[in-house]
Formats: sequence, C-alpha cells, structure tokens
Amino acid sequence: MNTNKFRMPLDILMTLLSIILMGGTMLFPNDRVHQICGIALVILWVVHIVFNRRWYGALFKGQYKPYRIMQLIVNCDVLICALLLLISGLLMAWFIPSEWVGGALGFARTTHLLASHWYYIFMAFHIGLHGAMLTNKCFGQRSLSLSKGRNNAAQIFLKIICIIISLYGIYAFIIRGVWKYMFGLQQFFFFDFERGYLLFALDYISIIVLFATIIHYIRKVVVAMGAAAKQATAGEAEEADR
Repeated sequence: MNTNKFRMPLDILMTLLSIILMGGTMLFPNDRVHQICGIALVILWVVHIVFNRRWYGALFKGQYKPYRIMQLIVNCDVLICALLLLISGLLMAWFIPSEWVGGALGFARTTHLLASHWYYIFMAFHIGLHGAMLTNKCFGQRSLSLSKGRNNAAQIFLKIICIIISLYGIYAFIIRGVWKYMFGLQQFFFFDFERGYLLFALDYISIIVLFATIIHYIRKVVVAMGAAAKQATAGEAEEADR
C-alpha cells in the first residue's frame, strides 16, 4: 500500500490537533473534549509511526553522520515527550478512577504541562528538519530549485515571509510564556481571553515557524560541515595514496 498520499494530510491534522491541545482545557467548556482530542492525537501518532516504520527499522544500520544524529535526537525527544503526555494524560483521564491515581495527580498535572510545551518545540524542530521536502510537496517541482538555493524572486519572498513570521514568533513565544512552562516557572496554564482564540492559533503557528526555521538552517550548517569533513577526508586519503 502506497502511503505517500496520506502522509501530508496526516501531518497537517497532527499539527492542527497539537495547536488545539496547546490551548489546554480553556478552548472547550468540557474537559473531556480536550482528552478526546489527546486520544485522537495518540492514534494519529501510531499511524505516523506505522507509516515510518522503515526509519525505526534502520536505527541500528548504517553510519551515523552529524545530520542523522541530529534527526535521531529530535525524533527521540518528540517520542519521549509524547509518551510522557500519554502517561500523564491517562492519570488525569475521566475514565480512570481517582482512587487509582491517588497522590500522583499533582505530579501528572506538572508533567503534562512541562511535556506538552517541550513536545510542541520538538514537533516544530521535526517539521523544520523536513522543510525542503514539505516545500517541494506543497509547491511542486519549482520548490525543488528553491531548496537548491537558486537566487530568484520566489526564494527571496519565502525567506522574507519566514523571517517576518519568525520575528513575530519570538514575540509570541515570550508573551505566551512558553519558556516559563518549559522550565517549570509557571505551574498552571493561563489562557489570555483578551487576545482571543484566533490570535492564540496565530501565535502558536508562528512559534512553529520560528523553531522550524531555526532547525532548518541548523540542518543546512550541519549538512555542509559533514560534506566538508567528507571532502577533507577524501583529500587526505588521496594524498596518502600518492
């Protein structure tokens, strides 16, 4: 079965669900809606893993170059955060009797708040690592030339858009207090109702763009360094053979 046509819709749906879930229980009058969305995201994660099972099967094969190491770290961190969210979410779920949880409820709330925000950042990193591929899928063959660095108007336009959104993403990252949640400085989730739901979504989308852009350019540097090291090694081997 060819899963390629399902990958992009799956990734978009997972991203949208993640943004909705970042609103905590404030976006819905009933806490169960948030939990159902979380269960849906877990199911989508299982599908995502099945679609990418070859990547997991190749973990202990081949050589680990700098980019592959970076990809492994990001993907493992996403999975760790997702597992922490799953476990802590189950401890707070409406269908789990409170007497079963006992004193672990406070720990579950703190873990859920921390893991959700770290998950969001690593998810953005994960998206950024596949930035060129995603651009190519969205815009077709022309975007392939963009990823190769041709100096044209479309490339400049995309870069300007990414810079503008990323700059706003820095503001959103600070004003939403994401960094406070990540380091446990904010113990309870706060939703700014004065800024509204639409601005909440735009803020969190811009945060994704910010960190996806950061990791995209880090990836370029890492790949370039790896290529330079390989070229230098080949040059040394050639000199040794003379």
